[in-house]
Amino acid sequence: MHENFFHKVKVYYEDTDSGGVVYYANYLKFLERARTEALSSIGYSNKKVIDEFNSLIIVKSCNIEYKKPAILEDQLTIRSFVKSITKTSFFMNQIITKGEEIIVEAKVHLVFVNHAGKPVKIPDEIYSKFKPYFCDTIKT
Repeated sequence: MHENFFHKVKVYYEDTDSGGVVYYANYLKFLERARTEALSSIGYSNKKVIDEFNSLIIVKSCNIEYKKPAILEDQLTIRSFVKSITKTSFFMNQIITKGEEIIVEAKVHLVFVNHAGKPVKIPDEIYSKFKPYFCDTIKT
């Protein structure tokens, strides 16, 4: 059984359109914040990855399904877990819920790259700290 990262978000006025509904692109920001906090929870930051490993973690692709809207002042929870991993990348599933209801599901492909944008091996230190959060599927 794998573990999950959890991150809570409150919907602010700036996140919504004129109707008080969260603007679709802002869900991507919520997901990014949750991934950043997941990285932080294992002792790393994006800056530390750059400084210590000369690497960046970039989004190669994101498939997102909007199921129901969030509105002003909703309290949201973002659950993130690593679905599968390769030598240079991993796939993270992220689910945004409002209470018990799933409102957004996303599948994000993240790649470790150097400053020239070329894929590089995920550092062993990061791999080992993420390991408890891997689902059962690990690719080579």
